[in-house]
Amino acid sequence: MGERLRPRDLALLAEETPSTPMHNATVEIFEPGESGFDHECLLRLISERISFVPRYRQRLQTVPGRLANPVWVDDPHFDLEFHVRRSALPRPGTGDQLRELVARIVSRPLDRNRPLWEVYFIEGLDGGRVALLYKSHQVLVDGVETVELGQVLLDTTPEPKELGTDVWRPRRRPSPASLVLGALRDNVRDRTTILDTARSRAGELLRSADDSAQRVARVATGLSGRPPERVGPLGGVLSQQRRVVGVVRSLEDHRRVRAVHGGTVNDVVLASVAGGLRTWLMNRAESLAGVRRVRAVVPVSVIDEELEATSLGTQIAAHEVDLPVGEPSAVVRLHQVSYSFRVHHETGRGVAADRLAGIAGFAPATFHAIGARVAGAERRRGFHLTVTNVPGPQAPLYAAGARMVATYPVPSLLPGQAVAVGVTSYDGQVYYGITADRDLVPDAGVLAQSIGEALDELVETTTDARPQASRGRRRTEKRKP
Repeated sequence: MGERLRPRDLALLAEETPSTPMHNATVEIFEPGESGFDHECLLRLISERISFVPRYRQRLQTVPGRLANPVWVDDPHFDLEFHVRRSALPRPGTGDQLRELVARIVSRPLDRNRPLWEVYFIEGLDGGRVALLYKSHQVLVDGVETVELGQVLLDTTPEPKELGTDVWRPRRRPSPASLVLGALRDNVRDRTTILDTARSRAGELLRSADDSAQRVARVATGLSGRPPERVGPLGGVLSQQRRVVGVVRSLEDHRRVRAVHGGTVNDVVLASVAGGLRTWLMNRAESLAGVRRVRAVVPVSVIDEELEATSLGTQIAAHEVDLPVGEPSAVVRLHQVSYSFRVHHETGRGVAADRLAGIAGFAPATFHAIGARVAGAERRRGFHLTVTNVPGPQAPLYAAGARMVATYPVPSLLPGQAVAVGVTSYDGQVYYGITADRDLVPDAGVLAQSIGEALDELVETTTDARPQASRGRRRTEKRKP
């Protein structure tokens, strides 16, 4: 019998709708060079390494009578070519064309009758480049049992590791009788199975009764405090279509701002997002008279020394930060963001970016996927958007010898939230990926441009300025007799 689905994962499936598909995506761009990286090569690479993520060959099987939560079972009809698809842009494909294709693909929910993932090999980009689009459901990736497929495909050298062909035979699909017997056995042996089933059934009842659900939501909102005020286009009823845009800036620019004004690279990222939101809202003629802050949830790592890196999924917490969109000064915005993270840093449980990027088995796509799960669990606390910033490796990575030259996260949208931001640093660059509702945010490109300009504004403040540490040392030296 396969592993049983946990209540939180079952809730994710129950909350999923055509307008809020619960999957995360990542776009990676490669220069094949002389590697011969094509669709057939990708198929071979995945077939060799998919054994490291066995859940990618499993599907969910319900239990008759709902005596227990569904279980993960091997898919007897697993078809790798169904999941690894081939697409192309009209040559020479532009970045805008790629983003439009990605937006259309991520707008479609995954087929629940199959393993919950897809990979698209996209050809035709200018300069002979190709792109990979990974798309995985949030219940598939938890950072403990399963990580993102892309994590096991990338190598640190152009020479791929030879792991040999994987010989896999699916375990026989359990019969309805065996599923019932397994549920009864688990209920007897493990009391948590009964509790999990009861919680799941109770959750289904609440979600199926619309009127009751609305009353429960109002009560939950009242208990959690005053809900955040709606900020223009950041909220609303979502459509079934998305827009995907991106921004890329050098990591050195972020580090320069950090060195001069203090804080962390994450603070600089969030201050840039705050400044971008401010400009974007003003360009839309949105009055900022009563809107001083935009509340964001930022998943942060709280890994303890005693815990192993493979339990990454259980060691990410949601941190709320109010982005000061009403503040006109870029430097003041940065200091306000830094102050909001001071408590987290002072706990001693925060993880430095360089250490997080160096954890064995760590990959940005996995962190983004877990961050989306964490943010979704905090939805009733009332916030406007999610910003997930993940430090990646600062050396080139390769897939079957092809060098990865860019990577953009494509975060999912939560119900009622029209914008989500994901950020990944890689090989000296910082890549901002923005997902927006196609109808509510037709000017998502303006938001992306505004975020880039907000960072440029911060960088301009460092001209002719000395790093904060240096200024501190000079002041100390002057005090000496």
